[in-house]
Amino acid sequence: MNSLLIKNSTRNILVIPKRQNSSFQKVGVVGLGLMGHGICQVTAASKLHSSVIAYEAEQKFLDKGKERIETSVSKLVSRGKLDQSDGDKILSSITYSTNVQDLSDSDFVVEAVIENMDLKKDLYSNLGRICKPETIFASNTSSLSITDMAELSGRPERFVGVHFFNPVQMMKLVEVIKTKYTDPDVFEKAYQWAMDIGKVPVTCGDTPGFIVNRLLVPSLMQAMLMVDRGDASVKDIDLSLQLGAGHPMGPLHLADYIGLDTCYFIVKGWTEKFPDEPSFVLPECLKKMVENGNLGRKTGKGFYYWDGDKRGDPAIVQ
Repeated sequence: MNSLLIKNSTRNILVIPKRQNSSFQKVGVVGLGLMGHGICQVTAASKLHSSVIAYEAEQKFLDKGKERIETSVSKLVSRGKLDQSDGDKILSSITYSTNVQDLSDSDFVVEAVIENMDLKKDLYSNLGRICKPETIFASNTSSLSITDMAELSGRPERFVGVHFFNPVQMMKLVEVIKTKYTDPDVFEKAYQWAMDIGKVPVTCGDTPGFIVNRLLVPSLMQAMLMVDRGDASVKDIDLSLQLGAGHPMGPLHLADYIGLDTCYFIVKGWTEKFPDEPSFVLPECLKKMVENGNLGRKTGKGFYYWDGDKRGDPAIVQ
């Protein structure tokens, strides 16, 4: 059985996959951005597949994704959390390609492209034509409808959601999403695959935001509505959730970290598709900051000032 030797300062921990062989021999990952490169890396690190194909349509994005994976693995090795030999095996097991035909005989294809339904429509229409009939498709979307994409693929019974969390290499949770079309055996294989690569899967139907974001994002909006009304300061809202509810960071800090544009487009899509859902609402302060290009950590200003990943003082003073 394949395994990885993970080290820390006090002891070595041998991490052994739950199963010796995955249901999927060849796994494809489409999109090597923030989420996709991590999914590709943990898939390769599981050493359960005969082939891992990393696909980007453009060479520059493929090269950037490859660099991200190499940098991530190098950091694990330099910090003593991964043996050099295992790091080399992870990197050598990934095949990088700009030819979509290289995905044609994949058993499982995970899509992690940007949250644009038009782009995904073209992608799944193409994959549906070129991939073998047995191929299972899985989207890592955090906010779009799995059902809509399943219908676009031409094989809705072989379509699931597998929503990872950032950073993929560290976060254990994966939401595995089924639709009214999903074949139970297909869902079980996807669920088991998430376990096989070392994650903790949970099951959810195709509800907006699934479990985590359906609960989290409206709570962020409620914090922003408090800012709109002048109920409390940015600093006190965040401090209250940290010290009163045990959250590692407050909701406005978290929104800045995620990206205020990301929060905006998620909720905007929900409000347009579900106008009668009272928990889906766009606060005025969020609209104004996005319009002004103040998107949080990534631009250096949102609810707080930022210096790289270091949070500064509140940018909104009440």
